[in-house]
Amino acid sequence: MSLAPFITQLGAEIEDASEETFLLFSQDIPSQNLGIIDSQAPLLELSIASRDLSIKQSPTVLNSARGGGTTGAVVWKVTPRFAEWLISPGNLLARHGIVSPESSVLELGCGIAGIVPLTLAPLVQQYIATDQAYALKLLKENIDQNTASTQTGTKNKKPSKRANVVPSSNIQIESLDWEIDDVNSFLKSNNAPEGVDLVIACDCIYNYALIKPFVQTCVDICRSRTGERPTVCVIAQQLRQPDVFEEWLEEFNKHFRTWRVSDEALTDDLKENSGFMIHIGILRQGESMAA
Repeated sequence: MSLAPFITQLGAEIEDASEETFLLFSQDIPSQNLGIIDSQAPLLELSIASRDLSIKQSPTVLNSARGGGTTGAVVWKVTPRFAEWLISPGNLLARHGIVSPESSVLELGCGIAGIVPLTLAPLVQQYIATDQAYALKLLKENIDQNTASTQTGTKNKKPSKRANVVPSSNIQIESLDWEIDDVNSFLKSNNAPEGVDLVIACDCIYNYALIKPFVQTCVDICRSRTGERPTVCVIAQQLRQPDVFEEWLEEFNKHFRTWRVSDEALTDDLKENSGFMIHIGILRQGESMAA
């Protein structure tokens, strides 16, 4: 299936990172503080698309001096909104077959919560949830617990022989460090040698040091695509620091054709003046092996 109708619906591409930054940060942005739902709570009770989730957090890890970052130890405000949008009626990704029962999805920087995989995985064939190793134990606990709570007969099922696959689920949990790991080797070892249909990232860019490793990881995943239809990148963020955002967009736009999802295609709590936005990227011609 061609992506041409999807691209047409996205409208005008972003050509100038500074202009896009000015437009976004000129909005009437509400105060979200850092954007953490509750940095002190060890357990959050959330409802996503009428589904109740119990999510364990780790305030201790968040406040630790661990090198390599700790932000994935808690739930950020954009995450439930993004998850709701992904499965909302008439979502443009589903309408154009990017999210379908045959789709493969890879999430970057999943964190400990597992909210997006718990929400989206039932609609796709394969979901690979990734983050640094420190987040994976609690991520698996959250996905395992919330998957089991919605299924019957799970008590009698034998545990999975593979520790990183959640029982009775199509969610695979893997360590992927953007600065260290080889993406091609990672994909080959995780049943995705021909790439994936969709790469998603939710609130992963919050300082300058992450920008180039993050963008290069997106590029490497999308380059691995061997099918006729390219991989689609979907990136949700909270508006925080204009300089960091502009540098990310400048770098991302070098490699990807980039669009901001319009209000017409968003749920209300992601629209203009919400303090959040979603961008979509498709690897530029010449960057892709399949181009």
